[in-house]
Amino acid sequence: MEMRLLLSLLLAGLVSTVAALSAQGSKLLVVLEDESEKSRYSQFWTDLEDRGFQLTYRTPKDPQLSLFRHGEPAYSHLLLLPPGKGTKGLGPNLTPNLLVDFISAGSNVLMALSGEQSIPSAVSSLLLEFDISLPPDRNSMVVDHFNYDSSSAKESHDVLLLPGKNAGGSKKGVADILSVDGILALPHAVGAVLGNASPLLNSIIKAPATAYTYNPKEEQEGVEDVFATGDQLSLVTAFQARNSARFTLLGSVEALQDAWFDTTVQHSAPGSKSEQAANRAFAQKLTGWTFKELGVVKAGPVTHFLNEGSQQNTSDLTTLSDINPSIYRINTEVHYTIELSTWSVDHWVPFTPPASDAVQLEFSMLSPFHRLNLAPTTTPANPNASLFTATFTLPDQHGIFNFFVEYRRPYLTNIEEKRTVTVRHFAHDEYPRSFVIMAAYPWITGIWTTVAGFVGFCALWLYSRPEKERVELKVKEAGGR
Repeated sequence: MEMRLLLSLLLAGLVSTVAALSAQGSKLLVVLEDESEKSRYSQFWTDLEDRGFQLTYRTPKDPQLSLFRHGEPAYSHLLLLPPGKGTKGLGPNLTPNLLVDFISAGSNVLMALSGEQSIPSAVSSLLLEFDISLPPDRNSMVVDHFNYDSSSAKESHDVLLLPGKNAGGSKKGVADILSVDGILALPHAVGAVLGNASPLLNSIIKAPATAYTYNPKEEQEGVEDVFATGDQLSLVTAFQARNSARFTLLGSVEALQDAWFDTTVQHSAPGSKSEQAANRAFAQKLTGWTFKELGVVKAGPVTHFLNEGSQQNTSDLTTLSDINPSIYRINTEVHYTIELSTWSVDHWVPFTPPASDAVQLEFSMLSPFHRLNLAPTTTPANPNASLFTATFTLPDQHGIFNFFVEYRRPYLTNIEEKRTVTVRHFAHDEYPRSFVIMAAYPWITGIWTTVAGFVGFCALWLYSRPEKERVELKVKEAGGR
């Protein structure tokens, strides 16, 4: 009975994983301060559920709230909505240390902020862990007197209108993952400043050059000390850890509300026409990237072998008898292959890098001896993956070497595949014979000339004797004395 129960639980978990459109999992925890606020995001919740996510709603003070269960993440993804007014933190179960551990365990987090609500110090402390700085004034928001919605923010100028093609920042080749057609409306956005030291941070949407931070509660005619201006401010920020876990900071939670999914906006520029906001499409792409529906690349089987004889044919690797050997000899030709796939909606498809990019192979010891671009091809053995190959000659150096493929690009999961092999010298019976080497001919001639001279001398000494008469005379003289 217990065995049947265990099998049923395993089967249920497997079915839920397959049904999810995320490459990681379907369990999504939503933390919101007031459950009455949930109705404002009904279309957003519906989109997530239609894509296969299993939503669990909790408040920060809920005793059942826990990110971990038996030491493992209890959820694959976490969505944090802004805490209510007067809240000093996110609760004992959502401390910065626990959230960092949650990401370190491989789960993903989407955090949304709002300029209309004071930002708790716990949130600022958490963001500093990712090298993200918020304005010291917890009630400040980003305003722009040149790029705002003239219909809803005619006086306050705090509803920013930005082109959807700006999503993805300045990273070429991968910006299409997050870009959308149309215009985005970001009401009451909070701007963040990113540190320059971390290569893991990327700004998905930057503020326009004319934007700046401002506290509307301060009754001043002008701002003297501005926290940041222009593209120094990141309105939507992406952080991808080295384990490919993702953390996204959305500066405007109002952009996810139903009121801004279906609204019509009009740019403040003279002559602009009203148009539908593309917030819904952008929310789908933003959550799709954060929860690993988009930009997921994985490595498949890795093979390497000697490129000799029958092994020239790589179409059917199962026929090779010596795949992935642990030892090679110097100066031999080696063939290397790796399969790469990318997640598309609900299945894996062949991965194709941008035209200006390349997947590279390093054959290295302490430093690379070879750094080669891998050529992508298709393989009939696995139609869901691209086969990247390279053929090269091993260096004239013995030691411990690595076949190393490291592919790290913004908005794509990291690929890091290493295979360690030994490269040895020639064995004593593998060196070429001296008569094959033309440069050895003078030495061979000298050796055999010496041998021939010595043999000739010995023969001449052995077969040379005194004349007979002289020998007899010497004998007689010796006897007469």
